[in-house]
Amino acid sequence: MSLILTSLAFAHMAAIPAKYTCQGADVSPPLTWSGVPAGTKTLALIVDDPDAPDPAAPKMTWVHWVLYNIPPTTEGLPEAVKTLPAGTREGLNDWQRTGYGGPCPPIGRHRYFHKLYALDVVLPDLKHPTKTQLEKAMAGHILGEAQLIGTYQKHP
Repeated sequence: MSLILTSLAFAHMAAIPAKYTCQGADVSPPLTWSGVPAGTKTLALIVDDPDAPDPAAPKMTWVHWVLYNIPPTTEGLPEAVKTLPAGTREGLNDWQRTGYGGPCPPIGRHRYFHKLYALDVVLPDLKHPTKTQLEKAMAGHILGEAQLIGTYQKHP
């Protein structure tokens, strides 16, 4: 059984509802997962946009959410999550803050990659790591990975 990541809010490669973006309530979408591999000690979640600032000429990947040390018994996160599962740690997004920051593309339709990682280790407290710092800490410890991609384009 492989790790699977889904959302009741949007299907893979489908549009993310405005509610979860800067044009709505800017709350996190509900996420559910299954198929956590045996031996998993923690999970990590990274949400990013590789199409910034313009999908026709991307120059960077904008990070929207960084979570790690999610307990492996957790089966998902509710919409507009306020209280994270016990032990979960937060990293910094590209707004230089913790927590979820929804899609807010300056131009065009962007892709938002929701990536869930099963790790064979409980990571040390990394003191609000960036995505790059978390990926470095996860290296060599990934047992499985799932991906859910949603898209968004601002409405006039």
